[in-house]
Amino acid sequence: MVATRQQTKNKINNTNSILSYEDIAAWLDGAWKNPLPKNLDRMKSLDKALGNPSSSFNAILVAGDNGKSLTSNFVTQLLAEEKVAVGSYYSPHINSYLERFAINNMGINNQDFCTAAQEVANVTEQLEENFHATELLSAIAYLVFKKNSVTVAVLESTNVASCDPAQIVNKKVVAITRLCNEADEAKIKELVGYVTKDSWLVSADQSKANLQLMEDLATKKHANWAMPIRKLAAMPYPFEQLHGRCAALAERACQIMMEILYGNNPETRIIESSLLLKPKGQRGRPTLEAKLNSELNPKRTIEDFWQETTNSLPGRFQLLKKEKPLVLLDNASNLDAFNNLYLGIRLLHYAHQLKGLVLIIGCDNNELTNAEFLRASRYFFKKTSGQIIFCPVQNKTAEAQAEVDSFDVEKITNEIRNYKVKAKSAKNLKDAYAQALKLVDEQQGLIVVAGSSTIVQEFNNLDN
Repeated sequence: MVATRQQTKNKINNTNSILSYEDIAAWLDGAWKNPLPKNLDRMKSLDKALGNPSSSFNAILVAGDNGKSLTSNFVTQLLAEEKVAVGSYYSPHINSYLERFAINNMGINNQDFCTAAQEVANVTEQLEENFHATELLSAIAYLVFKKNSVTVAVLESTNVASCDPAQIVNKKVVAITRLCNEADEAKIKELVGYVTKDSWLVSADQSKANLQLMEDLATKKHANWAMPIRKLAAMPYPFEQLHGRCAALAERACQIMMEILYGNNPETRIIESSLLLKPKGQRGRPTLEAKLNSELNPKRTIEDFWQETTNSLPGRFQLLKKEKPLVLLDNASNLDAFNNLYLGIRLLHYAHQLKGLVLIIGCDNNELTNAEFLRASRYFFKKTSGQIIFCPVQNKTAEAQAEVDSFDVEKITNEIRNYKVKAKSAKNLKDAYAQALKLVDEQQGLIVVAGSSTIVQEFNNLDN
């Protein structure tokens, strides 16, 4: 029997009660409806009451519009490869709140999550404040990191620096991913608001105007500006074209952090085995003896690492290869993310000729109800044969409910048909998937499920 919200609150009020995952999930779900913080005062008071876990680690903060989770995941994998104790806090989750937290690229267990969450819950009751879910989840993350003796934490930003819980940590590196086309000066100023004196700022955005403004603002804050990312990391096909810039940004952020942690100690063993650092005095062209030794005893390189690395997060261009037909899950929910998704589908099509393509879009938010999305879709389907099925999103997560309303399925279906795109509507995801199975080849077809994290979660629960 599912506990009511009042029963959950009563359990939290009782400090002797042991909270289950379901209790904590219900508590967090309710907290999405609490008022958003106006400043950092609440988060600072919560952190202080917990023993200031935010001060126990250095941080790499990832901001920007798209690719934050991917960049954070690549930072995590590379730091773990470098034998640095790394904790990660992702957003959003697909199936469980536990997905948001990782230690050394391994998800935390239910007991560790519940223990940290219960400690946070007990403290919030003592403070008698209605904290927002972003504050509670951040506090849980900082506690988990402290208890696991994390050296570096990787945090995704909310892009609102003035009240982001991540602002209270010791940010050594701020990495800004690509920005959407509509990025303006005010937005860039907000993102650079994460930068502090002597911290580093690096970006993978491709707009020269945006980059110049970032550099100017960082210089005024007496921060360090790193050369922006131009090249792609050499990942396996098709991920180099899709995620290569996120990976390159992650590499630069990790390299800066490694220099901060170990650059002044050339004798440390971590430098000898590092993919990113070189011992002092050995930069530039190697000696003949060193070259011969490297040929006889080849050292693993950063290029080797990227050739073996792909995203390990669910719902971010996730190919379910065991499914017949092939299924691709992606939580793309805005135009820029969809353009990247469309590129990925084309790259898959180039590698393996698809026999049937259906894109199922869950109508979860209003960001796609614009002419730019319709034009991008028309262009895509001119080059790649297939069709779209729109469906409503069922059982929206508490986080999604707190944001924007779903858009009208029939309306967008009719609008996209006017752009000469084959489109249908369905009453739910189960109906849409059944229709899609009839439209693609069982062995060589592709069904794409996208539009939000919620629709990806729904697909994962289809058989339940």
